[in-house]
Amino acid sequence: MKIIPVITEKSIEEAKKGNYTFYFKVNFTKDQIRVAIERIFKVKVTKIRTMNYKGQIKKTYTGRKKVVKPKKKVVVTLAQKDKIDLFEEKTK
Repeated sequence: MKIIPVITEKSIEEAKKGNYTFYFKVNFTKDQIRVAIERIFKVKVTKIRTMNYKGQIKKTYTGRKKVVKPKKKVVVTLAQKDKIDLFEEKTK
């Protein structure tokens, strides 16, 4: 199982509100996602939103073909007190 966190400016701002974004394989259901997040990060998931992205074949600048695999983007909302440390900003 491969869970990839999405680290962008928008996802970090949403993480401050309690919404965390990940990429999963396409065949995962919401129940499987809930169990995986709760088991790995030891948090309580209250809501899950998913978006499916199709696989594509794109051409690079040199004319070669590049295969972009399909993926599922998942936005997970946690309970009030729970946090995931991957999305915390480091301040100096």
